[in-house]
This record gives sequence, structure tokens and C-alpha cells, in this order.
Amino acid sequence: HRGHLAGQPIDQLVLADLAAPRPDLLADSRVQARVGRLLDQARALGDEHFDGVFHLASAVSGECEADFDLGLTSTLDSTRALLDALRGQVNAGAAPSRLVFSSSVAVFGPDAAVPLPAIVTDTTLPTPQTSYGIQKHICEHLVADYTRKGYIDGRSVRLMTVTVRPGQPNGAASSFFSGIIREPLAGVESVCPVAPEVSHPVSSPQRTVDGLIAVYEASRTAFGGRTALNLPGLNITVAQMLEALERVAGPAVRARVRFERDERIAGIVARWPAGARADRAAALGLLPEANFADIIRQ
Repeated sequence: HRGHLAGQPIDQLVLADLAAPRPDLLADSRVQARVGRLLDQARALGDEHFDGVFHLASAVSGECEADFDLGLTSTLDSTRALLDALRGQVNAGAAPSRLVFSSSVAVFGPDAAVPLPAIVTDTTLPTPQTSYGIQKHICEHLVADYTRKGYIDGRSVRLMTVTVRPGQPNGAASSFFSGIIREPLAGVESVCPVAPEVSHPVSSPQRTVDGLIAVYEASRTAFGGRTALNLPGLNITVAQMLEALERVAGPAVRARVRFERDERIAGIVARWPAGARADRAAALGLLPEANFADIIRQ
């Protein structure tokens, strides 16, 4: 829709994903699809030169915790393969590609030796307590080192939990943050697997996309160093989310949500931060939504 990125016209957009994109996206002659695992495609992608790369691919949190090998392959190995493909472009004489890597607020967690603060910031020491968070944090360091060596111009951003996501529930432990809003609005009952008082930072899909683009377009100086930054999020409890749902859609819609604790999901969520602050993102003009009702109305 924008037609440009960082002041340059978009001549080609390549979507590399496990699933084919919607046909309407491919109706634009500038859009091409590469369908398959990123790990299998990385070498071929390295034969093309891309000015910019948004690396969003990963197994989701619940999948990484349940299937250790899947997490290593889809998150860590695929990222390393992509970075090496971009490194190959530079070794062949091309300019470094600008890369935005989507990390996660899951890089933060409570460690016995390093207590987790109530609000994590850009300078909070990451001590991830899930396989997903650890794999994302390793990738942050890889992006930083490939940037230091001049192979890429890399920027890692820690996404807050994105809600309300469209589509169907997935294997993410955070999937219910969208499900308890999306399903009731569609007339479907939803189960919340954690307690009402659970707090977590969330961001709308649009605000998240805006953040990824702003970080890509920022100068190296404005981004500030090579370490990852937090994207903005709204710190909110599950109870507050449901109160907003009732204000927007009414008590009958709110009544479609029931609480039924799932120990596996609750255990994962308990190892994530209750709140976050994004000072570096704010310096780029990025702010969280004012309230959750606005997110629901989107």
C-alpha cells in the first residue's frame, strides 16, 4: 500500500513462507512467493540480492517448548542459514542488506539469581526461561555479530504479544490473548487458560507492523547500537481485557469466555514479563495504544 520503504520505491516483494500467500497479494506483479521451509530456501535466496529483509519466521512458543528439535530448526538454524546467505552476498561484493529480526518479549524471564522486575526495559538483562525465548535471544546475538562484522545492517526488535490476531488459534502459548477476544466477537465460546489477574504487555497487529517499518527506516544512529530494543506494548491484565470487551461488545459477548486453567500454558506465561517499557522505540516516535478498547475496535 505504501509503495516505498526508507525513501526507495518497492520494485519487488518476495514472500518466503511455509504456506502460499493469498491470491490477491500475488495479483500485484511486484509480489512473488517462495513456498517452503526457510532453512531449505536460504541458500537459493542468497543468490538474489535483497536491499531489505524482514525476518519473521519461527516456530511459535508452545511448539518450541513441546518439540525441542523443531524450535532449534525453525528458529535458530533457519536464522543462521539466512544470515549466512546474506553474508554470502557481501562476500560476493554486494552491499549489506538491511535486516529487521522479530525477537520477542519472551527473552525476559524470572531467574533465581536475577529477579525479573515488574516492568522490563531495553536495558533489563534477558534471562529467558523457555526454549522459544532462549532461541530468540541467541538469534539477537547472531544478528548483532553479523552486523558488527559488516555482513548485514541488522536491527532486532522484541515484539510484545500481538493481539487481536486474525484467523485461527495456533500453537503459541500466547494464542489465548487473541482467542478470548476474537472468538467471542465471532459468536464462539473461548477458554482462558490463566487467571484473570495475569498481566502481560500486548500490541495490536497494526501497531506492531508500524514498529517493524519504523525500525527498518531508522538510521543506524537513531536505532542506537546493535542490541535489541523493545517495541511498545500496553501493559494489561486478562481481567482488564475482558472488561474492555464488555464495554465494546456487551455482556453477552463477554459471557462467552470462561476460565479453565491449563497448567502447561499457565506455566509458560508465568515465565514471561508482566509489563514492559520501550524507551528506545519511543525515541523513534513509537508509542503503545492508549487503551485496549481501541485495539478491539481495530
